[in-house]
Amino acid sequence: MTDTSIPRAEQPIGDTDSAVPAGSPADAETTEAVAVAGQSADTGPARDDDDVDGDETDDETDEDEADDADDEAGDADVVGRASNGGKPAAATSDADLFRQSEIAADYVEGLLDILDYDGDIDELVSAGRPVVEVVGGRLQALVGQRGATLEALQELTRLAVFRQTGTPSRLLLDVGGYRATRRKELSAVAKNAVEKVKQHGEAVRLEPMSAFERKCVHDVVNAIAGVESESEGVEPNRRIVVRPVD
Repeated sequence: MTDTSIPRAEQPIGDTDSAVPAGSPADAETTEAVAVAGQSADTGPARDDDDVDGDETDDETDEDEADDADDEAGDADVVGRASNGGKPAAATSDADLFRQSEIAADYVEGLLDILDYDGDIDELVSAGRPVVEVVGGRLQALVGQRGATLEALQELTRLAVFRQTGTPSRLLLDVGGYRATRRKELSAVAKNAVEKVKQHGEAVRLEPMSAFERKCVHDVVNAIAGVESESEGVEPNRRIVVRPVD
Protein backbone atom coordinates (compact mmCIF):
# COMPACT_ATOMS: atom_id res chain seq x y z
CA MET A 1 0.00 0.00 0.00
CA THR A 2 1.39 3.40 -0.93
CA ASP A 3 1.74 5.96 1.84
CA THR A 4 0.27 9.40 1.28
CA SER A 5 2.39 12.19 2.71
CA ILE A 6 1.11 15.58 3.67
CA PRO A 7 3.01 18.07 1.47
CA ARG A 8 5.34 20.37 3.35
CA ALA A 9 3.92 23.25 1.32
CA GLU A 10 0.78 22.93 3.42
CA GLN A 11 2.95 23.58 6.49
CA PRO A 12 0.89 21.07 8.47
CA ILE A 13 2.36 21.98 11.78
CA GLY A 14 2.80 25.56 10.67
CA ASP A 15 5.31 28.20 11.63
CA THR A 16 2.56 30.49 12.71
CA ASP A 17 4.15 31.42 16.00
CA SER A 18 5.79 34.80 16.33
CA ALA A 19 9.25 33.36 16.79
CA VAL A 20 12.24 35.48 15.92
CA PRO A 21 13.77 34.21 12.64
CA ALA A 22 16.92 32.17 12.97
CA GLY A 23 20.07 34.17 12.59
CA SER A 24 18.56 37.42 13.89
CA PRO A 25 20.48 39.55 16.42
CA ALA A 26 17.95 38.61 19.10
CA ASP A 27 18.51 34.91 18.43
CA ALA A 28 22.27 35.35 18.60
CA GLU A 29 22.00 37.21 21.89
CA THR A 30 19.67 34.61 23.35
CA THR A 31 21.84 31.70 22.19
CA GLU A 32 24.88 33.20 23.87
CA ALA A 33 22.97 33.86 27.08
CA VAL A 34 21.53 30.35 27.16
CA ALA A 35 25.03 28.95 26.68
CA VAL A 36 26.30 31.03 29.61
CA ALA A 37 23.38 29.97 31.78
CA GLY A 38 23.90 26.36 30.78
CA GLN A 39 27.35 26.35 32.39
CA SER A 40 25.62 26.27 35.78
CA ALA A 41 23.41 23.32 34.83
CA ASP A 42 26.04 20.62 35.28
CA THR A 43 24.43 17.18 35.47
CA GLY A 44 27.04 15.74 37.80
CA PRO A 45 27.55 12.17 36.50
CA ALA A 46 29.14 11.86 33.07
CA ARG A 47 26.66 11.35 30.21
CA ASP A 48 27.48 9.31 27.11
CA ASP A 49 25.37 10.82 24.34
CA ASP A 50 25.64 7.74 22.13
CA ASP A 51 24.43 5.44 24.89
CA VAL A 52 21.67 7.83 25.92
CA ASP A 53 20.33 8.17 22.39
CA GLY A 54 20.42 4.42 21.99
CA ASP A 55 18.48 3.85 25.22
CA GLU A 56 15.76 6.27 24.18
CA THR A 57 15.37 4.71 20.73
CA ASP A 58 15.28 1.17 22.11
CA ASP A 59 12.65 2.05 24.71
CA GLU A 60 10.34 3.60 22.15
CA THR A 61 10.85 0.68 19.74
CA ASP A 62 10.30 -2.10 22.26
CA GLU A 63 7.21 -0.68 23.98
CA ASP A 64 3.72 -0.10 22.64
CA GLU A 65 3.61 3.06 20.55
CA ALA A 66 0.91 4.40 22.81
CA ASP A 67 3.67 5.01 25.30
CA ASP A 68 5.37 7.21 22.72
CA ALA A 69 2.59 9.72 23.37
CA ASP A 70 4.41 10.49 26.59
CA ASP A 71 7.90 10.72 25.09
CA GLU A 72 7.95 14.46 25.72
CA ALA A 73 9.50 13.48 29.04
CA GLY A 74 11.95 11.10 27.37
CA ASP A 75 14.99 13.34 27.73
CA ALA A 76 14.52 13.66 31.48
CA ASP A 77 13.92 9.91 31.84
CA VAL A 78 17.09 9.17 29.89
CA VAL A 79 19.14 11.47 32.11
CA GLY A 80 17.70 9.59 35.07
CA ARG A 81 18.60 6.18 33.71
CA ALA A 82 22.12 7.32 32.85
CA SER A 83 22.73 8.45 36.44
CA ASN A 84 20.67 5.84 38.28
CA GLY A 85 22.14 2.56 37.08
CA GLY A 86 19.78 2.39 34.12
CA LYS A 87 16.69 2.32 36.33
CA PRO A 88 13.71 4.72 36.02
CA ALA A 89 13.48 7.46 38.62
CA ALA A 90 11.26 6.86 41.64
CA ALA A 91 7.91 8.64 41.87
CA THR A 92 7.93 11.99 43.65
CA SER A 93 5.34 13.69 45.82
CA ASP A 94 3.48 16.88 44.93
CA ALA A 95 5.67 18.76 47.40
CA ASP A 96 8.79 17.48 45.66
CA LEU A 97 7.36 18.39 42.26
CA PHE A 98 6.55 21.91 43.42
CA ARG A 99 10.07 22.23 44.80
CA GLN A 100 11.35 21.32 41.33
CA SER A 101 9.21 24.04 39.79
CA GLU A 102 10.58 26.56 42.29
CA ILE A 103 14.17 25.63 41.46
CA ALA A 104 13.37 25.86 37.76
CA ALA A 105 11.71 29.24 38.21
CA ASP A 106 14.80 30.59 39.99
CA TYR A 107 16.99 29.31 37.16
CA VAL A 108 14.81 30.90 34.48
CA GLU A 109 14.65 34.15 36.44
CA GLY A 110 18.45 34.24 36.45
CA LEU A 111 18.48 33.75 32.70
CA LEU A 112 16.00 36.60 32.19
CA ASP A 113 18.28 38.82 34.29
CA ILE A 114 21.22 37.93 32.04
CA LEU A 115 19.16 38.84 28.97
CA ASP A 116 17.69 41.95 30.64
CA TYR A 117 14.20 40.65 29.81
CA ASP A 118 11.10 41.30 31.88
CA GLY A 119 8.63 38.50 32.49
CA ASP A 120 6.26 37.16 35.11
CA ILE A 121 7.15 33.65 36.22
CA ASP A 122 4.60 31.20 37.65
CA GLU A 123 5.53 27.84 39.12
CA LEU A 124 2.95 25.09 39.66
CA VAL A 125 2.29 21.37 39.46
CA SER A 126 -0.03 20.15 36.72
CA ALA A 127 -0.95 16.60 35.70
CA GLY A 128 1.71 15.18 37.97
CA ARG A 129 4.60 17.22 36.66
CA PRO A 130 6.30 20.51 37.59
CA VAL A 131 5.49 23.43 35.33
CA VAL A 132 7.03 26.88 34.88
CA GLU A 133 5.27 29.49 32.78
CA VAL A 134 6.86 32.76 31.69
CA VAL A 135 4.58 35.54 30.50
CA GLY A 136 5.55 38.93 29.12
CA GLY A 137 6.39 40.88 26.02
CA ARG A 138 9.60 40.67 24.02
CA LEU A 139 10.13 37.02 24.91
CA GLN A 140 9.81 35.54 21.42
CA ALA A 141 13.57 34.97 21.21
CA LEU A 142 13.25 32.47 24.07
CA VAL A 143 10.92 30.41 21.89
CA GLY A 144 12.97 30.45 18.71
CA GLN A 145 12.20 28.93 15.33
CA ARG A 146 9.54 26.23 15.74
CA GLY A 147 10.17 26.24 19.50
CA ALA A 148 13.78 25.06 19.16
CA THR A 149 15.19 27.55 21.67
CA LEU A 150 12.40 26.77 24.13
CA GLU A 151 13.16 23.05 23.94
CA ALA A 152 16.85 23.68 24.57
CA LEU A 153 16.07 26.00 27.47
CA GLN A 154 13.70 23.43 28.95
CA GLU A 155 16.46 20.80 28.85
CA LEU A 156 18.93 23.14 30.54
CA THR A 157 16.34 23.95 33.22
CA ARG A 158 15.69 20.25 33.83
CA LEU A 159 19.41 19.70 34.26
CA ALA A 160 19.59 22.61 36.71
CA VAL A 161 16.85 20.94 38.75
CA PHE A 162 18.66 17.61 38.60
CA ARG A 163 21.86 19.22 39.83
CA GLN A 164 20.15 20.49 42.98
CA THR A 165 17.82 17.58 43.74
CA GLY A 166 19.59 14.57 42.26
CA THR A 167 16.21 13.60 40.80
CA PRO A 168 15.45 13.61 37.05
CA SER A 169 12.71 16.12 36.28
CA ARG A 170 9.81 16.00 33.83
CA LEU A 171 9.57 19.78 34.07
CA LEU A 172 7.47 21.50 31.41
CA LEU A 173 8.59 25.02 30.51
CA ASP A 174 6.37 27.39 28.55
CA VAL A 175 7.09 30.92 27.36
CA GLY A 176 4.45 33.36 26.21
CA GLY A 177 1.78 30.65 25.94
CA TYR A 178 3.64 29.06 23.02
CA ARG A 179 2.82 25.48 23.95
CA ALA A 180 -0.92 26.15 24.32
CA THR A 181 -1.01 27.79 20.89
CA ARG A 182 1.02 24.96 19.41
CA ARG A 183 -1.36 22.34 20.81
CA LYS A 184 -4.26 23.97 18.96
CA GLU A 185 -2.32 24.03 15.70
CA LEU A 186 -1.24 20.41 16.07
CA SER A 187 -4.77 19.33 16.93
CA ALA A 188 -5.84 20.64 13.53
CA VAL A 189 -2.94 18.82 11.87
CA ALA A 190 -3.88 15.55 13.55
CA LYS A 191 -7.55 15.84 12.57
CA ASN A 192 -6.58 16.65 8.99
CA ALA A 193 -4.39 13.54 8.86
CA VAL A 194 -7.20 11.41 10.27
CA GLU A 195 -9.58 12.69 7.60
CA LYS A 196 -7.09 11.75 4.87
CA VAL A 197 -6.62 8.28 6.33
CA LYS A 198 -10.36 7.65 6.54
CA GLN A 199 -10.94 9.05 3.06
CA HIS A 200 -8.21 7.12 1.26
CA GLY A 201 -7.65 4.18 3.59
CA GLU A 202 -3.89 4.75 3.42
CA ALA A 203 -1.28 5.73 5.99
CA VAL A 204 -0.29 9.37 6.28
CA ARG A 205 3.21 10.38 7.34
CA LEU A 206 3.60 13.75 9.00
CA GLU A 207 6.74 15.83 8.83
CA PRO A 208 9.36 15.42 11.59
CA MET A 209 8.33 16.81 14.96
CA SER A 210 9.74 17.34 18.40
CA ALA A 211 8.71 15.06 21.26
CA PHE A 212 6.30 17.71 22.54
CA GLU A 213 4.68 18.04 19.12
CA ARG A 214 4.40 14.27 18.68
CA LYS A 215 2.69 13.93 22.03
CA CYS A 216 0.10 16.53 21.03
CA VAL A 217 -0.68 14.63 17.82
CA HIS A 218 -0.77 11.23 19.55
CA ASP A 219 -3.26 12.54 22.11
CA VAL A 220 -5.67 13.65 19.38
CA VAL A 221 -5.34 10.61 17.12
CA ASN A 222 -5.63 8.09 19.94
CA ALA A 223 -8.96 9.62 20.96
CA ILE A 224 -10.50 8.93 17.51
CA ALA A 225 -11.88 5.51 16.61
CA GLY A 226 -10.72 3.71 13.48
CA VAL A 227 -7.20 5.13 13.36
CA GLU A 228 -3.95 4.75 15.23
CA SER A 229 -0.65 6.58 15.37
CA GLU A 230 2.94 5.53 15.92
CA SER A 231 6.32 7.17 15.71
CA GLU A 232 9.12 6.15 13.38
CA GLY A 233 12.65 7.29 12.68
CA VAL A 234 15.38 8.75 14.85
CA GLU A 235 15.70 12.25 16.24
CA PRO A 236 15.74 14.87 14.86
CA ASN A 237 13.83 13.25 11.99
CA ARG A 238 11.41 11.25 14.11
CA ARG A 239 7.86 11.58 12.78
CA ILE A 240 4.33 10.26 13.29
CA VAL A 241 2.52 7.87 10.97
CA VAL A 242 -1.27 7.82 11.15
CA ARG A 243 -2.88 4.68 9.70
CA PRO A 244 -6.25 2.93 9.68
CA VAL A 245 -6.89 0.24 12.26
CA ASP A 246 -7.17 -3.20 10.65
